[in-house]
Amino acid sequence: MNIIIILLPLALMLGFAGLAAFLWSLNTGQFEDLEGAGWRVLSDDDLQPPRSPSVPARKDTAP
Repeated sequence: MNIIIILLPLALMLGFAGLAAFLWSLNTGQFEDLEGAGWRVLSDDDLQPPRSPSVPARKDTAP
């Protein structure tokens, strides 16, 4: 029964810490754009267009 003296306040503190973290994330706008990250994963903006065969490849050499 003595362990309840430790576990009950610990559980309450962890619960309040989780609630505080959730409220902080709401206030800082973490949930503003729920679908944007999913669409950014699907976009191909980071891909470069293929080179045409008539253009020679550029040779990058370090001095």
